[in-house]
Amino acid sequence: MKIFADANVIVSVLNKEYPLFTYSSRIISLASSTGFEIYSSPICLAIAFYFVEKKCRAEKAKQKIDILCRHIKIAEAKENVVSLTLKNKTILDFEDGLEYYSAIDSKCDCIVTENTEDFHFSKIEVLKCEAFFEKYMVGKRRNHEKR
Repeated sequence: MKIFADANVIVSVLNKEYPLFTYSSRIISLASSTGFEIYSSPICLAIAFYFVEKKCRAEKAKQKIDILCRHIKIAEAKENVVSLTLKNKTILDFEDGLEYYSAIDSKCDCIVTENTEDFHFSKIEVLKCEAFFEKYMVGKRRNHEKR
């Protein structure tokens, strides 16, 4: 399963923001599990850097982003991503459109974000961290235990 992590998910992991960290960190940790690929975009990483740098100095923020990027995949924001975002009249926030089409271009199955309403136009599943955790992590564990 390919999962696109929105900036707010990345920020919660890098800044250890509770209570979201409880779920977001487990989702990001799926990057080292078979059957899962975690994606984010350069835009999300730039936003995350801004908020991590506010909490700690720039050098520490760079280290955290570097460690994260060793485990996740980076979705490209190609020219078609910009064009599709500009053409889609249902997209209200340009940044969300770029993230959405980067996720689509990377063939992601879902977007994990705390701002699900920002992706009202999405043709792929959009879930909050806790909902993703319940559906794909706890639910799969329960099904496996029943066997």
